[in-house]
Amino acid sequence: MDAPPPPEASAVEEGAAPLVGAALASGLAIAAAAMFLFVWLGDEVLEGETRAFDDWVRQAVHGHAVPGLTMVMVAASRWGAPGVLSACSAVAALVFLMRGWRRAAVLVLLTMAGASLLDGLLKQLYGRARPTPLFDFYPLPHSYSFPSGHALFATCFFGGVAVLASHRLRHRAAEVAVWVVAVLATVLIGVSRIYLGVHYPTDVMGGLAAGTVWVGTVALGDRLAERRRRRRPR
Repeated sequence: MDAPPPPEASAVEEGAAPLVGAALASGLAIAAAAMFLFVWLGDEVLEGETRAFDDWVRQAVHGHAVPGLTMVMVAASRWGAPGVLSACSAVAALVFLMRGWRRAAVLVLLTMAGASLLDGLLKQLYGRARPTPLFDFYPLPHSYSFPSGHALFATCFFGGVAVLASHRLRHRAAEVAVWVVAVLATVLIGVSRIYLGVHYPTDVMGGLAAGTVWVGTVALGDRLAERRRRRRPR
């Protein structure tokens, strides 16, 4: 009998898919669109052109506030905090290592490190003041407002885990489940920041866009590394 393949080459982990398949091509197109969106949003924010839109959305969202929903949004915002998601990335890296996905373990940590760097640099670059909070009991962060760190980190964590895990899984249903959870969790965390009034809607949009660009970059790097590994002489 043939010897089993090494862990890094097992299953679909370092799959035999082409470098730019339909899924990756679509992801890169989305990342490119997200980059243009972020640049446009940043320019509009600096010029103060988004204020009417931001105020309208904030009031519309706040108009649906009820105690039960508020509890959900507070929980989503606390569990989706950058510090919490950074800790979760260490757990994800450990799980990846246990499955033999060594490169994925490194990349998920790199994704979150990049998110932290982007969050700090972009907030300082745009220097947007925070809005007036809509709930007295929820403290207003002291950092700048654009882009939303929660939205950026949520996109990088959930999107990064989905990108790195989905094409390594054996079953299509598992891939779909990973992406559904990633999208729903990211959207919930982003909406929670608008609902609580600690971010403008365009802050959240900016965080989602910046995170999408970075996740797309990581995904491309993952596939390039895989292509080099498969071409390496045995």
